[in-house]
Amino acid sequence: MENVHRSSLRVHTGPALPSTECLVVHAPVPGLGCAVPISKELIAARNATLVVFAANGSTLAAWMSRVPQVRDRLELTPGQLGVLLLSFSLGSLISLPLAGRIVGRIGAARGVITGMSGITLGFGWAAIAVGLLAPMQLVMAMLFVAGLGMGLCDVSMNLHGSAVERGVRRAIMPWFHAAFSAGTVLSALLGAALVYLGVSLVLHLVGVVVVALAAAVWCCRSFIAAQEDEADLSPGAARPQNRSAWLESRTLLIGVMVLAAAFAEGTANDWLAVAFIDGHRVSNAAGVLALAVFLVFMTAGRMLGTSLLDRHGRVVVLRVLFTLAILGSLMVVFGNTAIAYLGAAVWGLGASLGFPVGMSAASDEPARAHARISVVSTIGYLAFIAGPPLLGFLGDHWGVLRALSVVMVLAVVALLVVPAADPQRVRH
Repeated sequence: MENVHRSSLRVHTGPALPSTECLVVHAPVPGLGCAVPISKELIAARNATLVVFAANGSTLAAWMSRVPQVRDRLELTPGQLGVLLLSFSLGSLISLPLAGRIVGRIGAARGVITGMSGITLGFGWAAIAVGLLAPMQLVMAMLFVAGLGMGLCDVSMNLHGSAVERGVRRAIMPWFHAAFSAGTVLSALLGAALVYLGVSLVLHLVGVVVVALAAAVWCCRSFIAAQEDEADLSPGAARPQNRSAWLESRTLLIGVMVLAAAFAEGTANDWLAVAFIDGHRVSNAAGVLALAVFLVFMTAGRMLGTSLLDRHGRVVVLRVLFTLAILGSLMVVFGNTAIAYLGAAVWGLGASLGFPVGMSAASDEPARAHARISVVSTIGYLAFIAGPPLLGFLGDHWGVLRALSVVMVLAVVALLVVPAADPQRVRH
């Protein structure tokens, strides 16, 4: 039993984790182990991870809150806007398959700092380029750099979050993604207010990314480094398989689920404000407010998600939530303005747990977590590659609002593959 309860984490600097000063955590999770005490260092690492997720989310929402103004200032059609947004997604997709190896060499803390530096450089200069009415290609190049940074930061902070989750023996990954969502909510609300007040796009975006980078650098001092569980290294334990994670059926199915969840979330981030402005004929600030409603309820779903997952398990909770995503998107597309705002809330709840639970499921075996999270993240980010041009193409022909119907199709696919997230399906 000693090996079951002992944390498999170490701190970058300082003494070993103490076992006397702790906070007891209850409600064990199937596949994660029994309830264990949390050391001060692990608490600090958990809190630091929360701040890093929030800082990361704030940069993305700051940019997304200004997408309608970017479109208007550069005089882009829906198709051109889709291509512009595609450049950010391409950068992320290129960095994601490499991020697992990079983080394995430099560590999660340096991975986060490097990624956030790329985000700051990319979004900051993209804002300046838009402000100067620079060519669309220059803005795309800067968004590509931001995408490279986002991909590296995404894998780095999720890997660290999975290490902390294993340490506390609870399904707390949704908390980290709730922090990401909270960062996006506050940033989106700030963006709506600054749009209303007429504050310049450059001042807004540069200010947000610089503050986010500073917060990430400060918090990464408390990060921990993951090791393989001692149970995995015992003489009688099965050794980790050497085959590529791309050949594992469970990992690929989890990736498909994350793809659907990422599409539901990313489509709202990219297009919900524009859809409300063009389809429901609301003001720019009211369109950003619709995005904020989505983000508020997605954050609430993630805050409540840990207790729901502990009580009912991954499969039941995810089936309910993907059904809500279908219902919410229907309300947004086909309802009147009031129903559409309510639909944005339901959609937000439905999109809340698919991505974080997918990250947890990919980390069920610590020795394979780096490879599997990289694969799952890469598949998930295909939604950000296909989403902008697909929605832009459909928006040119049907209108942006009607184009959001695609979310329902992928949510149905997710319902079919949700059982892959069951921790009992892990092959040892």
